[in-house]
This record gives sequence, C-alpha cells and structure tokens, in this order.
Amino acid sequence: MTEVVKVWDDGPVRIVQINRADKGNAISADVAIAIQNAMLEFGQDDSLRCAVITGAGLKSFSFGADVSQLPELWRCIPTVGYTTDKPVIAAVEGWCIGGALVVAMMADLCVTGRGGKFYYPEAKLGLTGGMIAALPGRIPHKIAMELILLCRMIPAERAAQVGLVNEVVDEGKALETAIAWGKEMAGFAPMVMGMLKRVITTEILPRGPSEQWALHGQRLDAIRYGEDAKEGSAAFREKRPPVFRNR
Repeated sequence: MTEVVKVWDDGPVRIVQINRADKGNAISADVAIAIQNAMLEFGQDDSLRCAVITGAGLKSFSFGADVSQLPELWRCIPTVGYTTDKPVIAAVEGWCIGGALVVAMMADLCVTGRGGKFYYPEAKLGLTGGMIAALPGRIPHKIAMELILLCRMIPAERAAQVGLVNEVVDEGKALETAIAWGKEMAGFAPMVMGMLKRVITTEILPRGPSEQWALHGQRLDAIRYGEDAKEGSAAFREKRPPVFRNR
C-alpha cells in the first residue's frame, strides 16, 4: 500500500511530503493524522532543527481537503495540530488550495516554484473550516479579502509581493530551497529562535475563532482521554480514593 505521507530526514531537516500526486495531494483524514504524528515526533527530536512540509510532484502542493474522506484538517495545521518552537517551512509547487493554503499561511516561512497558485474557493463551494480568517493578520487586509471573498487565484509572483510567500524560485526547486534554508537555520541559536517564534505565534499574531476552538478542543481531549480520567472513573466504580498522576 502506498504511503499517503512520506517522511524522511536530510541532516537536521525533517521533510514531510504529502504523497498523493494522483489525487492532487488532497488532504484526507489519514494524511492529516500522518502529518500531525510526523510533526509531533519532529518536535521531540533534539537532533532535528527545522521541518519542511511539501507535496509530491509539480502539479500541486495540495488541492486541500479530500471531500471523499474529510479530515479533521486542524491536525495538520502548524501551531494548531502541533506546536513547536522550531521553524516550519512550506515548500509549494503548483496549486495550493483551500486548507492547504491555510497550512502555507500558518508556516513560519514559505517558498514557491514559479508555477505556484494560491486559491481559496470555499465561498464558491459553500463550506469552510474558518481558519482562513487569520489571513488578514498575515498579509494586507484587502488582498486577503480578495482571496477569501472574490475567490481570486493569486500566482506565485504576486503572492511574494503581498507577503504570502518569502521567495519565488524556479519550478521544481522549492523543496531544495526549503531544505537549504532549514540547514542554514540549523546553525543558529535554537533558544533564541525558539523564544522569538513562541512570542510571535502566541502573543503577536492574531488567532481566529476556529483556531482558538481547535486549540481548546485539544486541551479538553487531553483531559477527556487521559489516564487521570480513566483513573477517576475506575476509582468511582470501585469506591476508593483516586490516584491521579497528571497524565
């Protein structure tokens, strides 16, 4: 069976690649969970200093959520489905649509090939996860509303001009460039970078309602499905004092 997400390391850089080129690298439920797991593992590995999220092939970074197997999309969104003080880079080739645009938007850095196309058509489709509401806090308000309300596609060069991406490179070079950036940052002071990223993402950048809801939901799930919840229920049934372990 083909892996829906490929994960490998290039020195200090973790690469997480959606491997569904035949499906436009659409984010299915399995893809969202696989990305989340790979990134949680990345965050705990001190030998890894930067992560790159990308898609297989040149046609698309991702077409967004797979409507035939709808994901809990928040799972694969940087700072929502996983948090890390280490840099996360989106390497985009081709179409970056819907929820995938949210992934690129929430990454710390983004590089795109010249064929990059950024598109958020949810108003045409009649659905949205709502996290795109954070876009006006990252690029000029009117440009964000053009993407969201007019559903206009923004090509690579204009995406760079408005600050949605950092750099436009030759087609097929986005991943190579992102890995080079990651290796460069691996030589910097991790405590400094981590502190600055943490302050920026938690205290400076705005968080939309959907992002806050997803984060709050994770906190509640950690309690609901934790060992202490099971211990509390067991102690109640067994008519004994519970022994909680903060887990």
